Amino acid sequence: MNTAITRQQALELLMKYNKEPFHLLHGLTVEGVMRWYAGEMGFGEEEEFWGIAGLLHDVDFEQFPEEHCKRAPELLAEIGAEEELVRAVCSHGYGICSHVKPEHMMEKILFAADELTGLIGAAARMRPSKSVMDLEVTSLKKKFKDKRFAAGCSREVIAAGAENMGWTLDELFEKTILAMRSCEDQVNQEMRE
Repeated sequence: MNTAITRQQALELLMKYNKEPFHLLHGLTVEGVMRWYAGEMGFGEEEEFWGIAGLLHDVDFEQFPEEHCKRAPELLAEIGAEEELVRAVCSHGYGICSHVKPEHMMEKILFAADELTGLIGAAARMRPSKSVMDLEVTSLKKKFKDKRFAAGCSREVIAAGAENMGWTLDELFEKTILAMRSCEDQVNQEMRE
């Protein structure tokens, strides 16, 4: 999987349709997570594609929340996104706002990690460090079990993502924490800029 879309084009499109810092932070975080996973899972040559899919996965969410994943194709067309990229972006909402089932490893990881990054981010912000660097799986598991904590993060989607990957929740938690650690400093720096 490759894309001719540059990161700068992707970032400009994301910023055109997303102004809230939370949505920009989420896009940058999922981008970094997807880049880490590309290398970790043996798809290093596809890192750019994985990252751009992560960056743009919620491109339509802020302005069109009721049409999430449905408006994405037309927005992605503005930068000439390939069919594979459009499909990947739409697959992250499978069963919620999209009928596009995640099939490629990248799509499965995007589906599994997207919702989880929100839960991990919320858990990290509750720590004295405000960082994922010292967040452990055991602590995350407690937050996961508390349905009131970060209630907007669907535990069902996270569990379905792990199952679709053939992973335990612990495996998904551990890998995604490591992925978020790998990009936390860069994401924070970009948000400051």
